[in-house]
Amino acid sequence: MNVNGVEVTWYGHGTWGHRDPNGTTIIVDPWLGGPTVPEALKTPTRIDAILVTHGHFDHVADVESLARTHGCPVIAKVELAGHFERQGAATIGFNTGGTVEHGGIRYTMTQAVHSSSIDGPDGATSYVGEPAGFVITFSNGFRIYQSGDTAVFGDMALIGSIYQPDLAILSIGDFYTMGPLEAAHAVRLLGVKDVVGGHWGTFPPLVGRPAALVEEIARLGLDGVTVHPMAPGDTLVV
Repeated sequence: MNVNGVEVTWYGHGTWGHRDPNGTTIIVDPWLGGPTVPEALKTPTRIDAILVTHGHFDHVADVESLARTHGCPVIAKVELAGHFERQGAATIGFNTGGTVEHGGIRYTMTQAVHSSSIDGPDGATSYVGEPAGFVITFSNGFRIYQSGDTAVFGDMALIGSIYQPDLAILSIGDFYTMGPLEAAHAVRLLGVKDVVGGHWGTFPPLVGRPAALVEEIARLGLDGVTVHPMAPGDTLVV
């Protein structure tokens, strides 16, 4: 797959890194202590922005430390951004349907069907707005739909129609998110031809696998769709 100069790295679980052709580097939902994250990726050398889809621990564990180390903003839904701002991080907080730009990359927030909460040091759970997905438009026009943790939902058809993403990164693990069956229908609704599965293989309940997604896509008769198999640490490059 030619991603036109955009580099896509799977750290493991729901954590992703994207590098724009202009050099801007973002990390999505950083949990660098996850059990599948390769040692070489646990200490990123450059991060220009942190993109967060929702507040669950396995998606935000390293947000604050990375924001301090790299002096970069946290881009998230306004309530979740407010939480990180209170912890001292610079933030760009906005809401579903909106678009912001940073470092030559545009971020459009979409809906997601999931939940979103932060567990405080006292064990109390605080809800921090609704979860989100993002359409990321890079400086060369290449677009990635980053689903975040979600079930399939009918308005993915609108995301496909309006933004026409070149690549979809979909959660496929099942149990906490959609599995391969639902993800195949997400592919159909989005009309996307290149797909990567994430949020699988970390824990025993996350039984979905890319091979099963390939099978479900074939059952739907979707022609010309490529599921790109990735292992933690892999990068899609030109």
